[in-house]
Amino acid sequence: MQRRIYLHMKSLEEAREIFLSRFDLAGMMASEEIPVREALGRVTAAPVTARWSSPAAHQAAMDGFAVSSPATFGATPDKPKHLALGREAIPVNTGHLMPPGTDAVIMVEQVPDPEADPIIIEAPAFPWQHVRRVGEDLVAAEMVLPEGAAITPWAQGAMLAAGVIRVKVRRRPRVIIIPTGAELVPVAELKEDVPAGRLPEFNSVILSGMVELAGGIPRVYPIVPDDLAALTAALDQALAETDVVLINAGSSAGTEDYTYQAVSSLGEVLVHGVAMMPGKPTVLGIAKGKPVIGNPGYPVSAVLSFEQFAAPLIAGLAGKRLHPRSTLMVNPSQNLPSKPGLTEFIRVTLGRVGEKVIATPLPRGAGTITSLVRADGLLTVPALSEGLEEDRPVSAELLVPPEEIEGTLVVLGSHDNTLDLLATLLRRRDPRLRLSSGHVGSLGGLMALRQGRAHLGGSHLFDPETNTYNIPYIKKYLPGLPLKLINLAWRMQGLMVAPGNPQNIRTIADLARPEVRFINRQRGAGTRLLLDYFLKELGIDPRAVTGYDREEYTHMAVAVNVHSGTADAGLGILAAALALGLDFIPLTPERYDLVVPETTFNHPRFQTLLEVIRSPEFKEAAEALGGYDLKDCGRIVWQQ
Repeated sequence: MQRRIYLHMKSLEEAREIFLSRFDLAGMMASEEIPVREALGRVTAAPVTARWSSPAAHQAAMDGFAVSSPATFGATPDKPKHLALGREAIPVNTGHLMPPGTDAVIMVEQVPDPEADPIIIEAPAFPWQHVRRVGEDLVAAEMVLPEGAAITPWAQGAMLAAGVIRVKVRRRPRVIIIPTGAELVPVAELKEDVPAGRLPEFNSVILSGMVELAGGIPRVYPIVPDDLAALTAALDQALAETDVVLINAGSSAGTEDYTYQAVSSLGEVLVHGVAMMPGKPTVLGIAKGKPVIGNPGYPVSAVLSFEQFAAPLIAGLAGKRLHPRSTLMVNPSQNLPSKPGLTEFIRVTLGRVGEKVIATPLPRGAGTITSLVRADGLLTVPALSEGLEEDRPVSAELLVPPEEIEGTLVVLGSHDNTLDLLATLLRRRDPRLRLSSGHVGSLGGLMALRQGRAHLGGSHLFDPETNTYNIPYIKKYLPGLPLKLINLAWRMQGLMVAPGNPQNIRTIADLARPEVRFINRQRGAGTRLLLDYFLKELGIDPRAVTGYDREEYTHMAVAVNVHSGTADAGLGILAAALALGLDFIPLTPERYDLVVPETTFNHPRFQTLLEVIRSPEFKEAAEALGGYDLKDCGRIVWQQ
């Protein structure tokens, strides 16, 4: 099958206009009449008018006594009026119908002796005092809700109060989701392990939830293999059964990507390829008068493509209004280069440091679904930009309530698996607090502290001249900054290799063998500096190490490369090797510290974190990971 390469991508705005303008969103969905009690969240398809007035009869608005107001005129404390109980003064409670011949209520608190007969009143009542009159809220035939109104719980109450028990609403669009790919396994069929060479199909779960939030009714078809005839048949059937079709995966330019051909054979492809990232391989089409969207297969791409095209379409058909997310000016924690010509969406965590809100980027890969789980916001890089600059303010869309940002501690620096433990235990200790960690390397963490872009840093910088950790670097890069150096853990650094060590790697010297593929950490990482120290001691030129320039930002990312076979070895911590079942060649223990400025140390948020660090729960959890020595955990090892 010939590839359908998208040579002429449309801009995001142009693609959205081309697609949405082809459909009469206001007129495509017929109305339906449903019980008011079942109408929450729906949108009215016609004005709703009151069948009767509300209230339909005069009602007491206070507990007390219903009276005829003229009978009370002239009452004063000196000349009180006496009213016969049950005849001239009738006891009522709030909401009771007013007895015939009465037009006012005297509050029970204003009667000296409510049990007396007759009762004594010392002030006159004016007509309709403390009375809800007929039609005070709504008058019969008055409009309760206009057409196109979202039905809220209080709107339901208003309709029922006005005698409306059934209401015409816009029908919710039916959306069929067709997952594609021979490698996929339905989540309902998953047992303990995914079969070798197969992947769990979870995008349909994500998309179904998003369809519901947008106002549609999702339905998922069985997985369709990578076959044009099978996909075309499934699409043809879906078009006969639904209002909107989402085809997930198969929209790119691979030899087994058939969405373009299936849509074009049954209708018209309006757009193939959108200048956005993630989400570039999006297909937008129309077939048999119905919208068809080919979503990319990577989960982040699928989500962002859905938000840009499917969500406004489905909401428009349902009559709902999509409200833009709140925005906030933030400062990126590092330079974020981007490819010109594409609008890029970058997931970030957010936390306020001083007067600034710092945006720490999460992994940018289109397949990293956890980046959406952890994200507090989205940064948009315009298509004509080459990226965002470190510490230059930019607007972020908020994915969390603003108050969550105020409770976030931002830690930038070296990666360690225990930071995730701390984040979990801190949230458990105080749900208002969060720990946001960005992996910029130990030196990057010190630079962030110097520039006021982090609350604290994680560091394990070894200085061979003094045979110490971190202190010489702090003195060099953070001179005069009052701070405390707090140990988090001692950990074992070594070479991670595949189970059984098939390349027979024993020492750092083996990395120079031409057949050994290495995976390195990024510049400025303490682990990379340690590697450079080992290579220098052995007189090995880094250029002799195959893969020296291949970089990852975390120990776990290095471990995954070894686990997946894309590298034979990587330098990292024992905990990462144990997590993925790798063999480990220990080289040296090292001290991993937190660099905590005095302003952070004295803040209640950090004091709570310090309590967690020193808690038995944290130590037990860290020791369970393996490869950690907690002998100095939580101890202030040095201060400046």
